[in-house]
Amino acid sequence: MKGRVIFSGKVKGEAIVTDKAISFFGGVDPDTGKVTEKGHPLEGKSIAGKILVFPRGKGSTVGSYALYRLKKNNVAPLAMINKECETIVAVGVIISEIPCVDKIDIEEIKDGSVVSINDDEVTIESS
Repeated sequence: MKGRVIFSGKVKGEAIVTDKAISFFGGVDPDTGKVTEKGHPLEGKSIAGKILVFPRGKGSTVGSYALYRLKKNNVAPLAMINKECETIVAVGVIISEIPCVDKIDIEEIKDGSVVSINDDEVTIESS
């Protein structure tokens, strides 16, 4: 699948997938990388070292800095794939140097799949 590069990179890893938007400020613990938002499908799961697949970010602009804190604490996602990357996530991945691609049909990616990102190309390797 071809997408739009938000921050370039080449990575391969396990996907953690949700169909719900994520707020990185208040919705993800910056010390552990676990989703803390009550009722979120990923609540209690760690995004650390995974390829995080989600439709878009939400919430406060402080979310960009929260992504930076995740990276500095070594609990950030390996990369991100979005349906539509909005400004909060875009700024966060750029300052944190986390590879990110959007304009991807995220419904094609299943939780636990091995996914490769090579700049604008996303490949699902297995489920």
